[in-house]
Amino acid sequence: MQPTIRGAGRPFERPRAHGRLTEYEIQAVTLDADTTWLRIADTILTDPAVPLATYRDGFGNWCTRVTAPAGQFRVTSDGLIKDSGLADPSFPQAFEHTVDSLPDDTLVFLLPSRYCETELLAPTAWSLFGGMVPGWSRVQAICDFVHRRIAFDYQSARPTKTAWETYNEQRGVCRDFAHLAITLCRCLNIPARYCTGYLGDIGVPATDAPMDFAGWFEAYVGGGWRIFDPRNNQRRMGRVLIARGRDAADVAMCMTFGPNVLQRFRVWAEEVRAA
Repeated sequence: MQPTIRGAGRPFERPRAHGRLTEYEIQAVTLDADTTWLRIADTILTDPAVPLATYRDGFGNWCTRVTAPAGQFRVTSDGLIKDSGLADPSFPQAFEHTVDSLPDDTLVFLLPSRYCETELLAPTAWSLFGGMVPGWSRVQAICDFVHRRIAFDYQSARPTKTAWETYNEQRGVCRDFAHLAITLCRCLNIPARYCTGYLGDIGVPATDAPMDFAGWFEAYVGGGWRIFDPRNNQRRMGRVLIARGRDAADVAMCMTFGPNVLQRFRVWAEEVRAA
């Protein structure tokens, strides 16, 4: 069965202080490779209505610029996507590339970044995984290690938390799992990039935890970018990509430039069953 997913909903409200204008940058869903699955576009709406300007960032993600007036300001979007009904593809025979054979546009994903300190974790990465057979199985071994080592804990989340801190504290949320796995991959010369999107409880038992954006990563093996999810550590269905970047700093749902306070925030991604 091919489920239909209602989601891409990002309502939030922010009252501004001092009567100033605030500049917003909002990530929008990118489905260039799968436009046939998009049933209703997740068009961004604002209340009060203001002009919107869109552009592609340096990683190919669609972004929307908004200048918000003083006072309460609400941003929402809601879309409908037809999913294949299949779990994330698996490529167990995928090989690792030597650095000299990597495509030019993958090299940036070998470098350290805001949340991924390769210089601190390189000794650990080579000690744990350096002797393994290169390829898909080594990336999966990294995911297995991160999944075992890190306990999922909303209370330990913070916006400044890095891969090195996650490794030492052994607690985190999905983005921390992804940052640690990305960093370990990069230490081994495997390009890895951060992904953010929607991952509802579709095809798995439902949980009572509040819905939030999901974080996973892609590693470049076997001639392409392959999905890995150290938080859930299983092939999942209904995964909807919003944006990709070096780490979470590149794919924030919303960047604001000016004083503001987040008043309310809700995310949903749910299966819509045919009548």
